[in-house]
Amino acid sequence: MKIHNKENCSEIRRGIATVEFAVVAPVFISLILGMAEMSRALDVSTNLTAAVREGGRLASMHHNGAIPPGMTTEQKVIHDIRNVLKANGINGAKTTLTITHADGNNEGQDFDLDSGDNYLQNFRISASIAFSDVTIFPLRRMENQSLNSSVVFRLGKADLYE
Repeated sequence: MKIHNKENCSEIRRGIATVEFAVVAPVFISLILGMAEMSRALDVSTNLTAAVREGGRLASMHHNGAIPPGMTTEQKVIHDIRNVLKANGINGAKTTLTITHADGNNEGQDFDLDSGDNYLQNFRISASIAFSDVTIFPLRRMENQSLNSSVVFRLGKADLYE
């Protein structure tokens, strides 16, 4: 029979604590990194939605000189969305942006914001970016996922400038 003294007990406790740490630490670190990765996805998704919403607001208005010469409204809206994304730390050049009809027989087809035929018609602005283009972690758990956002607006004549 082995006799345990205080020194032997503290060594056994340290050994048990080391084994417990070795088992729990990888799980804990994985949870923390997973939460951080999902936080980044949520942040990018929120910024994507905000940029698309602002682009849709501009697109739905009467422009009164807000569009530079030689540029269509679609080009201006897409340019502005990319700039908002860039200001929020997202590579706007890697973001796929589309402006399409939102309802009726033309749903999904390109929408011309400058056409009088589209007055009071609904249009959808959609944005998509691969999660691998915005993640800050090398783990790439969501490598094949993309973040998407879209808004539907009605092309109207509210004045942007007076």
